[in-house]
Amino acid sequence: MSNFTLVDPAGWDCDLQSVYSAYMGYFQLHGIAWYERSWSVFFESFEEFLTFSWPTITVTDTWTGRAHIVVRMSSVGAFLKMLKTRYEREFHDAVHGRFYLARILSPRFGETLPIVENILRITPFETSQRHLRTISDYATYKKVFSTLPAVVLAAQKVHVRNGEPKAIRELWASRDKTFLALDFEWSERNSASCIEWGYAAVRCGHLDTAGAWPPDPEPNYRRGHYIVAEYVDKVHNKHKPSFPWAFGDSQLVPKAKLPQMIQAIVSSLISPDSETIPNTLVLVSHGTTGDLRRLEEMKIKLPHNLLVLDTMAFERQLYSTGQRGAMQEPSGKPREQGSNLALTGMLQSLGVDTQRVLHNAGNAAFMCLLGLQLLLDPDTKVPTPRIHNGLPAMMRGPSRSPSMPPAIAFMPSPQLFPPMGMMSTGSPVMFPSGVSSDAFGDPSGRMSYFPTHRSGSDHRLTPTPPIGGSYNGRMPGRPRVSSTNDVNEMGESLAAMNLKSKSMGARVSPQSR
Repeated sequence: MSNFTLVDPAGWDCDLQSVYSAYMGYFQLHGIAWYERSWSVFFESFEEFLTFSWPTITVTDTWTGRAHIVVRMSSVGAFLKMLKTRYEREFHDAVHGRFYLARILSPRFGETLPIVENILRITPFETSQRHLRTISDYATYKKVFSTLPAVVLAAQKVHVRNGEPKAIRELWASRDKTFLALDFEWSERNSASCIEWGYAAVRCGHLDTAGAWPPDPEPNYRRGHYIVAEYVDKVHNKHKPSFPWAFGDSQLVPKAKLPQMIQAIVSSLISPDSETIPNTLVLVSHGTTGDLRRLEEMKIKLPHNLLVLDTMAFERQLYSTGQRGAMQEPSGKPREQGSNLALTGMLQSLGVDTQRVLHNAGNAAFMCLLGLQLLLDPDTKVPTPRIHNGLPAMMRGPSRSPSMPPAIAFMPSPQLFPPMGMMSTGSPVMFPSGVSSDAFGDPSGRMSYFPTHRSGSDHRLTPTPPIGGSYNGRMPGRPRVSSTNDVNEMGESLAAMNLKSKSMGARVSPQSR
């Protein structure tokens, strides 16, 4: 390992095989009888060309994503200098016979080759240091060449995680991936207590084979919502109360079995691990750091070739590159470049009404996957969620964006909460007036969903119908308030009752004292 050297990839931009190919084309174009030159041995084959001992690294091209074995242009110059130096040495040190032969075969003393223009030049995508390898024979070249698929995979994982539109569109267009969105909800009082988990998945390969492309979210999304049984009527989040699951029937699962259940669902969607090809499963989340950390804490095994897609980063890249048109903040100011949208804000900018929907692990996962598909295919049909206790259904608003919108106005959220704003990276999070940031604090440290993505909520069990029935002979918890408006109404009713009681007490006759 003493010869293990790392180098900065900047300046390594010449594809090695293309150097040889470019000079063979140069000889053909200019009618040069290279086979009569003293240095012809280096061009008899690519194997002979490699005997120069080329310093190389492996990188991927920023635009195409293809992997290359590259050299520096200075190495090409050193090779050309070697050809000239070798010819001059042979000319001066030759005996008479070789002297006259050299003059006949190459009459121009000191002739050398120019730098040709048709060498394939790339822009390395990688910025970290790369392993330097010296290739002096074809066996070594084949060994290095066999590592190129792994180089492509490593770069693809970075492209997708950074939200680069070209890479993500290629994934969707391949129609052979499974996109899995998931979300955890945790107790506000104890960040170690997971109280809900939800997921939504679309198996593109299966749907394409069945002739059901593009996917229709309502019938084609596999989804689930699980409530930890031990906390079903004990843990009540106050600052971010939960809404019922709007896309199916919730299920109860024991706390000890939740990791096992999550692992089983993930395992049903993944392909074998590989060092050279990406997994068929693509993990989707809006702000991936917190969810990945929770999976790691639960010891959920994920393959190393798994692609992770952050919808927040994807939307930000689309806006930064002008692919979402002009957008405005609720204040009327133009949206800043590089700013992030919470999941609610992203869906509203796509014309989706999210009132009283997102505060639930199953809803958040479903809407995250729906948001991804809307960014990729604006003509996607938005499903209508089930109505719970008179809660209004989610609808596609009149501001629905066309396929290629010239401008998209960022619509403020309903007044259930203060209007959503833009969150620049590293900027403070806005909170409702009169409420401190601690009230919306996220123990996981990730960006919240509403007004930024939350990490803990309480799924509301309603008396009719009970979700999952009784548990261990115990009925679900007492009826709870389902919205902030209901809280206000209850407060007004209690105040009125109290006032009435005082008024009646003031009019009591002396005989009753």
